[in-house]
Amino acid sequence: MKNLRTRHGKYETNGYAVCRRALLGWVIAGVLTSWSVGAFAAAAAANGATATPDAAAATADASFDRDLLPGAGRNTGDLSRFERGAVIVPGIYRTDIFLNGTWVGRNDVRFASPTPNDNAIPCLTRAMVDKIGLPLTKFSAEQQAQLADAQGCVNIGSLIPAATMTFDQANLRLDVSIPQAWLGTRARGYVSPESWDRGVNAALLNYNFNSYRSRSNGISQTSSFLGLNTGVNLAGWQLRNDSTLVMQSGAAGSPSTRHWQNLDTYVRRDLPSLRAQMTLGDSYTNGELFDSVSIRGVQIATDDRMLPDSMRGYAPTVRGVAETNAKVTVRQNGVTLYETTVAPGPFTISDLYSTGYGGDLNVTVTEADGRLRTFSVPYASVPQLLRPGVTRFSAAAGELHDAALHSHPAIVQGTIQHGFTNLLTGYAGVVGSNGYGALQVGSALNTNYGALALDITTARADIPGQSTHSGQSVRVGYSKILPDSDTSISVATYRYSTSGYLGLRDAMTLRDIAHGFRYVDPTTVNTIDGITIPNVLTPEQRQALAGNNASNNFTAYTNQLDRQRSRFDVNINQRLGDRGGSLYVTGSAVDYWNRNGTDLQFQVGYNNTFHRLSYNLSATRVRDAFSRYTNQFFASFTLPLGDSAHAPMFGVSANRDSSGHMLEQATLSGTAGADNAWSYGATASHDNGQGGGGSAGDAGTVYGGYRSPYAQFNASYGSGKGYSQGSLSVAGAVVVHPGGITFGQPMGDTVAIISAPGAKGARVINASGVRIDNNGYALVPYLTPYNLNNIQIDPKGLPLTVQLDATSAQVAPHAGAVVMLAFKTENGRSIIARIRRDDGKPVPFGAEVIDEKAQVVGVVGQAGRALVRGANDQGQLTVQWSTDGEPGMRCSFPYQLKAGQSQNAYEQLEATCHAVVATGRSDS
Repeated sequence: MKNLRTRHGKYETNGYAVCRRALLGWVIAGVLTSWSVGAFAAAAAANGATATPDAAAATADASFDRDLLPGAGRNTGDLSRFERGAVIVPGIYRTDIFLNGTWVGRNDVRFASPTPNDNAIPCLTRAMVDKIGLPLTKFSAEQQAQLADAQGCVNIGSLIPAATMTFDQANLRLDVSIPQAWLGTRARGYVSPESWDRGVNAALLNYNFNSYRSRSNGISQTSSFLGLNTGVNLAGWQLRNDSTLVMQSGAAGSPSTRHWQNLDTYVRRDLPSLRAQMTLGDSYTNGELFDSVSIRGVQIATDDRMLPDSMRGYAPTVRGVAETNAKVTVRQNGVTLYETTVAPGPFTISDLYSTGYGGDLNVTVTEADGRLRTFSVPYASVPQLLRPGVTRFSAAAGELHDAALHSHPAIVQGTIQHGFTNLLTGYAGVVGSNGYGALQVGSALNTNYGALALDITTARADIPGQSTHSGQSVRVGYSKILPDSDTSISVATYRYSTSGYLGLRDAMTLRDIAHGFRYVDPTTVNTIDGITIPNVLTPEQRQALAGNNASNNFTAYTNQLDRQRSRFDVNINQRLGDRGGSLYVTGSAVDYWNRNGTDLQFQVGYNNTFHRLSYNLSATRVRDAFSRYTNQFFASFTLPLGDSAHAPMFGVSANRDSSGHMLEQATLSGTAGADNAWSYGATASHDNGQGGGGSAGDAGTVYGGYRSPYAQFNASYGSGKGYSQGSLSVAGAVVVHPGGITFGQPMGDTVAIISAPGAKGARVINASGVRIDNNGYALVPYLTPYNLNNIQIDPKGLPLTVQLDATSAQVAPHAGAVVMLAFKTENGRSIIARIRRDDGKPVPFGAEVIDEKAQVVGVVGQAGRALVRGANDQGQLTVQWSTDGEPGMRCSFPYQLKAGQSQNAYEQLEATCHAVVATGRSDS
């Protein structure tokens, strides 16, 4: 019973102590909170600001009750330096600058202290005003003079009421907050052209190799393809070349072949002031008004990627009037697209993101007193529509290059498009070549009944030995979303051409033949990735061109040339409720002046899900390369086999055409490993062999792939009745940059090179499978040009000897740039040291541990223990502290760590710290 009472009494004593400390903590917190809020309110009132508890909490100092520490805090140093948060010393810091949460660039920012005992604050300068993009005209002449003073330090709050600049020293991030009413409107996602990074001088190589070996009827043959995309960036200029090598082994007595083809070579440079790009060499015209063609010469054309995301594509401008500080909400088809707060008076919202082909916008204005006002803005789009005030243009001059033509006639082309209002966009273009000219004018309208584009093209072609061909072509485009029925007519176009109208390619082909050249079949001279391009001529046309008599060829060809009379294209999507799936229809109908009948091609399909099963049904009418039509019917079903991240996918499909040919397939595929680096699959199929569509019998294929940080590898093997095949492919990239040579996965045109010395194996979050290599570099592919790209490194798995000062960086590259992103790392071993003084007592709680470079590498915790990072294999550490009313104290001790210690383990160290001459507390 005595033991029970003793234990019971101890329980009561501990519980009482816990309650007492909790109650004491609440009382202290309440006193501190009330004091800090009151102090902040008083200070804010003196400065004309409104006090808020959040702001108070952010600016109020803290004090420490040492009695709550072990030993009533008797063995502690001066803790006052922790009472003001992170200490910012004066100097110049290179920081990422964010305006109202949006990155605007990276720049050197000067910090200065208003008084010697205060933290340094960021100084607003004229250069920073330009960097942020603030309207300088809003500042008075006196304020502009203050900003221009290199020796002064202007606090942003003294110029702009309620504006602040907050510095995150750990991440080197400066957040500038400016009221929207003072700043005015700015497009979301805007990055100033001055912040675009042209990158470094570099050489690039993108390669794709594929080798395919087949065996059929006792004959084996190997074909290989190598595609190379090379480039050099120098002083903002970019040289690019695309070329291919196709190799074919000999078979059945035929010799092996090897064909090298230079596809294009060009030099380009951005012209930010024009929001355009200049290209010298081989390029394609944009195809927005006329057909896209390949030219060799010079081209200058606007690049919509230079616009912020919220200004690309078409979306109407919303205008209205607010009577109070009101909330404006923009919805489309029941989905909230945008919400903002506006000041009393007229407001304009011009940075809505484009949402495909539209759907009317419903705008709600919620006044401060609760009143609601709503109105709608028509929104339907066709490709020709532009936002109000946006202009596109292109100008090209050079030689026409086409694989089907022997001659390379001179060509000039110019186009311009401009958005005048929400309702009206106008456009015009002209193209001219030897013996050919065309002019187009048109406009696009956004109406309550849908979006409409109407243009007319007039063309004239002079064919040697023939009469002049002239005519017109009228094109009408329409788009509309019907929200009540959930129907989307995304694009429907109709074109009518008179009998004398010739497009540019048809006219140049006729002139080519008239000058005595035989027509060149593109399938005999041109391939894409090793695959021949289907012949666009009918058998009769090819037979007509088989002779040697040029005039006969010309007459036969002109008689056989399909001169288009009208064409109608449509694309419709229909949702059938929440669970009914969706139905889609795409199709085209074409008829001609010189032959009967209508070419009708279409696809109608339905897709839906049932629980976890997805399925798709479709019917298609297609025209093959020999002008033969077939109807095809297709059905597919897919089902995941499990719930895990690497659960395989099982699928079955069946394809049947009107000739009776039927192919059935079953596929199992999946991924494995970290970052889904491994991929695999197997397919079994059965072909009935009818209709000449394939070889009858069963067949099977297995394939696998591996995506390493340095390249991608794929292999496959398959066999069927009388044949077998195997393939191997490798794709990757190499970049030569100022830091050396880095290998990586296949890359886009715009890339980043991460430099993080010593961080081998760290994962790049933004690029699947990319890791820092042995040299401390990584290639990050597919950056978005002119936009903010946030590149992040995952430090998980790094050895304890390596520390990253920051794990993310932002960059907005020019298109085609190779940008360098340097992540500062610190290398050194980690120690848990138990430090005692000469008298055997632990060094005080809160004391600083500094290295030979006077850098703080640790802080002493309880019982004299300190975690020290960045230590060398041997050296000397110093501990410094100060106590109330006493000068600074110091002691030091040498250390030597064990050789061969694991990089992922803390080394334990017992140390005796020997007193040194007091020098006063260091500010290091």
